[in-house]
Amino acid sequence: MIPAFDDTPIYHRLIIERGDVPAQVKGEAERIKRDLDRVMSTPSSFTPGLPAQRSFFG
Repeated sequence: MIPAFDDTPIYHRLIIERGDVPAQVKGEAERIKRDLDRVMSTPSSFTPGLPAQRSFFG
């Protein structure tokens, strides 16, 4: 829960009705960041530049 809203009855009621949306969003953002960090740190077989030339016979 966001500390600034700890003593706000309206905020507590919204959390009861809808869930702690800011905490859920933060959790999803952290999960996505971990996934992206993992994907971006994996060595890529992609090398930028022109595609390799293919031989007609092989």
